Amino acid sequence: MFNINTSPIAQSFIDKFTNFSVRIGNQIYLRSLRDAFAAIMPLFILAGLAVLVNNVIFPYLLSGDTLVTFKVWGEFIINGTLNIAGLLITPMIAYYLCRNKGFRNPIASVLIFISSLIIMMPLDISVIPVGSTQSVIITKMLTYSNVGTTGIFAGIIIGLLSTSLFIKLSAVRKFNVNLGENVPPAVGQSFSVLIPTILTLSFFAIIAAALHNLLHTDLINLISTLIQQPLRQINTSLPGTVFIYSFGNFLFTLGIHQSVINGVILEPFLLINTNENMLAFANGTPIPHIINNIFVPTFGMIGGTGSTISLLIAIFIFAKQKSEKQVARLALSPGLFNINEPVIFGFPIVFNIPMMIPFVLLPAIGILFAYFCTTLGLMDRCVVMVPWTTPPVISAYLATAGDWRAVVVQLIIIIFGVFFYLPFMKISEKVAMKTNQDN
Repeated sequence: MFNINTSPIAQSFIDKFTNFSVRIGNQIYLRSLRDAFAAIMPLFILAGLAVLVNNVIFPYLLSGDTLVTFKVWGEFIINGTLNIAGLLITPMIAYYLCRNKGFRNPIASVLIFISSLIIMMPLDISVIPVGSTQSVIITKMLTYSNVGTTGIFAGIIIGLLSTSLFIKLSAVRKFNVNLGENVPPAVGQSFSVLIPTILTLSFFAIIAAALHNLLHTDLINLISTLIQQPLRQINTSLPGTVFIYSFGNFLFTLGIHQSVINGVILEPFLLINTNENMLAFANGTPIPHIINNIFVPTFGMIGGTGSTISLLIAIFIFAKQKSEKQVARLALSPGLFNINEPVIFGFPIVFNIPMMIPFVLLPAIGILFAYFCTTLGLMDRCVVMVPWTTPPVISAYLATAGDWRAVVVQLIIIIFGVFFYLPFMKISEKVAMKTNQDN
């Protein structure tokens, strides 16, 4: 709509900052993580729907033994999704890292990745048998606790390390075994990486043995205790979430998608919180987390990044320029499903100084308001993974497993957002008119 003039110094800073952010976003390891989490997201959405059906719909329709019988359906889905989340993410990271690095044999890397993760699992596990209060030690078994949400961060670290090591070893010609052209291609590819496979898995086995014999621990427990929990406490705290999410939104005002920051720094930890919430809700235990990757978009991304559904409403009610209303009409349908690139680039919000302010601040205000409403017991915690394209109002109701109060909270944020966007929209109109007159 208009191009705001900036000084050469300011423009140079914006250009340098943009280039730096793009380099970070295109960093091969971060991009591979984003791709991997995007690949398994449908499984987590299915798990969320299973939790919703098992704990809201079935109890409403059924009772007694019939309810128990039907809930087995959802329990099996949870076992195949949430309870093996760490195991699911590992092959996806290996595959996308190989693809992004241009490695010729991604299937071999997937196998190496899964094998490396299992090698690093503990040999001895402490469990409490059903009906007992005393723990017992079980050997040579995998548990959902290690391959589930607890193992996600460990899977990321092991996956990136094992795949990178395997790719580097495979690039050494002396390590390649060539059986000639007369063998089937699958056999030839398999034997060509035989030595890198042996070296990579042996390396991780040495680490696992050292941890087991010398420190009496394992890498999964070590990563969870020393890295995952401290990072998650910082990133998914209220200040950490608001800051990281707001910074990602600011990048979007420069034309850089917010997933460059949020998709790597914030969402993996929020996803762990989500999985723990869904499991707790499915098991009827207290819900541990307010902030997760259902809560943030439901109350901080209403209509898309920047909560621009409020801007569209403000345009329809208060805008005077026909061009703005035309953009709003075109952006309304996708905006109802949280797709708001038409308004971000069509209004525009990108490089539009007045509109940058509410675009960055309104989501933070929405997150803060919903957080304190949850803390005060005015609405339930988010426990159902709903698709990110779920329209406003419906998303709040489903995410909280049918709490109508969450809908009211979301509506308050939307209405507040209309009046919060309004003065900046008016300023934007005046700047546009003045720019057009000067030109």
